[in-house]
Amino acid sequence: MTITLGGRAALVTGAGGGLGRSHALALARHGARVAVNDLNSDACAAVVSEIKAGGGEAAAFPCSVTDRAAVFAMVDAVAAHWGGVDVVVNNAGILRDRTFAKMDLDDFALVLDVHLMGSVNVTKAAWPHMVAQGRGRVIFTTSSSGLYGNFGQSNYGAAKMALVGLMQTLALEGRKHDIRVNCLAPSAATQMTEGLYSADDLRDLGPDLVSPGVVALAADEAPTRTILLAGAGGFEQAHVTMTRGVHVGARDDAAEEVARSWAAIGDRTGEVVPDSGAAQYAHEVRTRAAAG
Repeated sequence: MTITLGGRAALVTGAGGGLGRSHALALARHGARVAVNDLNSDACAAVVSEIKAGGGEAAAFPCSVTDRAAVFAMVDAVAAHWGGVDVVVNNAGILRDRTFAKMDLDDFALVLDVHLMGSVNVTKAAWPHMVAQGRGRVIFTTSSSGLYGNFGQSNYGAAKMALVGLMQTLALEGRKHDIRVNCLAPSAATQMTEGLYSADDLRDLGPDLVSPGVVALAADEAPTRTILLAGAGGFEQAHVTMTRGVHVGARDDAAEEVARSWAAIGDRTGEVVPDSGAAQYAHEVRTRAAAG
């Protein structure tokens, strides 16, 4: 199977360098017309020039993803320029790492504003265009720091896990419009990781080894509600699962019974990936009925 994105307009945020630049170049190589967004206008222009030099089509749209008015104007300009917005890759981000005890709450809020609300702003602006087209692909950039935790990254982890929750609901809401919404959790050596890991650790973590996952998530055949992990040329999926659990019921020692039952509650035998949040309620109602 050959993935062809010819005629598709793809907006990539934070595309002036690192993963965003790699994603933009990869999408262009597969035929997409790429809207290159970054806070740094010179970086935008450089990536556009690089795409054009390779025979691709691209245009620069510099702005901050936290500037809601500028984001809506940008997305409308992309749609006017190319007749629609087919793919959104929410990649823009920053780091303000520090242990929670020492973290300034302004830095906590700033990281959420860029990663979470920046992605919300761009996706909200693009959503009506995708609904009108009857097609769209939205990719959020999550992280293992959100999925599994990482010391000193409470703000980053909170923002990245919030994007998973956003993806879960938007995938359900977008299904009838063929808007497929997924998350990418990349492991890559970029400017954001400088000083965090050794050169040996980062040697095989080039951004170019992650971007094929973005192309696959932008394709006509893309899944939806998928958390795709990518790094060093490897690709995996993460799932938010639900165990079968136990039924405790209404009893005076319910709290004590929960405490006694941690092993059974956490037993992953027969765990499932619920179709929606409502599936948890349905499971618990069925469990209650079975308990008699």
